[in-house]
Amino acid sequence: MPENVLDDYLSRGEHRAQPELLMPHTVLARTAADLAARYEGVVSRQTVERCVFESYTALRRTSRVHAHLTTLAGRFAADRLRALAQAEGTVPKDVPEVLFICVQNAGRSQMAAGLLTHHAAGRVHVRSAGSVPAHSVNPTVVEAMSEIGVDLGTEYPKPLTDDVVAAADVVVSMGCGDACPIYPGKRYLDWTVSDPEGRPLDEVRAIRDDLDTRVRELLAELATERV
Repeated sequence: MPENVLDDYLSRGEHRAQPELLMPHTVLARTAADLAARYEGVVSRQTVERCVFESYTALRRTSRVHAHLTTLAGRFAADRLRALAQAEGTVPKDVPEVLFICVQNAGRSQMAAGLLTHHAAGRVHVRSAGSVPAHSVNPTVVEAMSEIGVDLGTEYPKPLTDDVVAAADVVVSMGCGDACPIYPGKRYLDWTVSDPEGRPLDEVRAIRDDLDTRVRELLAELATERV
């Protein structure tokens, strides 16, 4: 019998359609073991293994470069597991959770997440996701953000998952329509912000500054609510 979810997947022969999964299997299994140890008593080992595998598969669908995909899958799975534990109440929330969503998670939501993380300085935990994620963050967006000291160089587009929505206190949508699942007890905002895709640097700067104003206002509201 297979020892875990990853081995079970391989034993059924489903990897024949994706032979490249064989090589990262060892790394993914090690990542799953590390995360299972971290979340022992909080999330089941089977759930951890499934999350790691599903995270890798989801990122692989849109990624053009697979060299560091197992590392990104580990980061993605770790954040999803934390969100799952928070949503289930097995891990406490020390600060408000804000989720930014756009279509590709390559522009607006990445900028908003970077700005809020920068201004909040630990007072808010921030996530971002895309309903149809791109293969990489828009390089013009990365450049515009670097001008104000916000580094998006290590960020990557992530698919929208139920666990991160369930963990959020505030969900900010920017142009992704009805893609976001609705959970009771959360605050949903819909920001009308231009898409930076294909825009020159000057226009991306203007979008960045628009988001900066909105993010500062949201941070001030969150600070007031916690007083």
